[in-house]
Amino acid sequence: MERARSWRTAPIGEEAWTALARELPPSAVWSLLLELLEERARQRTPATLMQQWQRDGFVQPCAIDQRTLVDLDRHLLAAAADFEALELSPLAPLGVCSAVAVASQNKVVSALRGTEVVADPTNVLALECARRLRRDADLEVRLATCQRCVRAQALPDKPGFAPHFRIFALASAARERQDHAFAAAALAQHVSVHLAALDRLERHGYAFPGRRLRLLATPARAALAERVAAGVRAVPVERAGLEHAYYDGLRFQVEVRGPHGEAVPLIDGGLFDWLGKLTSNRRFVLVASGMGSQLAAYLFRLPGATPAAWE
Repeated sequence: MERARSWRTAPIGEEAWTALARELPPSAVWSLLLELLEERARQRTPATLMQQWQRDGFVQPCAIDQRTLVDLDRHLLAAAADFEALELSPLAPLGVCSAVAVASQNKVVSALRGTEVVADPTNVLALECARRLRRDADLEVRLATCQRCVRAQALPDKPGFAPHFRIFALASAARERQDHAFAAAALAQHVSVHLAALDRLERHGYAFPGRRLRLLATPARAALAERVAAGVRAVPVERAGLEHAYYDGLRFQVEVRGPHGEAVPLIDGGLFDWLGKLTSNRRFVLVASGMGSQLAAYLFRLPGATPAAWE
């Protein structure tokens, strides 16, 4: 870690870096950074603003017409009628992805005042689920949102991918019941909602051919995966082992055949252990999932389709 950081810390020295990163109170660091950025902003000119606007993918407008995205959100939230719809802040607590899940902070756009730009709404929904369950442990929480996210990571060399994009996300949380009854029901419901969302979109100018559900599970979660598979009739189901530590033993993906015949993993979800970490109660279970809704509009919207609300 020290070697990888050396070229960054060289201008200020290791002692100053240690003070900023570990020793100073957070409020003092945020105040210092605010002053630094205020001075940096003061040095900027209209020309530098235009240069950044032309070359920086983080600030470029989305390639999809806003009316299309608003209409898309409407259909997706309608498919999730049993979920409470939340409009999330564009900011989340610093570390919401890296402190609970196995995600690098380098893939997140960190901000000031102890915040970061939302990179994954499922992590933020987990915080809200944890807050509600701490108030009432008998609740069953179901939340949905459509959120524009930003990620600071290398992009796949494929059409439709951008540094900022829109995600349709679901989260279900409760205290686990006997024989993993809650997890099984919640996972099946998430799969059902996402497939229903694709069905609804296909009635409004989209096409999602070659759908396939992939269930990836560790040996300990294999029986749970079979229970989820048993409730799926609409699409073929493929089973595989799971090695990704991001999930708590079970992951599902819905793949769709892309414009050139490639398999596009449009929907991703699974079981997570985040609520145990957030509440110190490991009986709380979280099922979360997301659809790349902007990617759906980019790749699977039929030519000439017009949002019904704007006809």
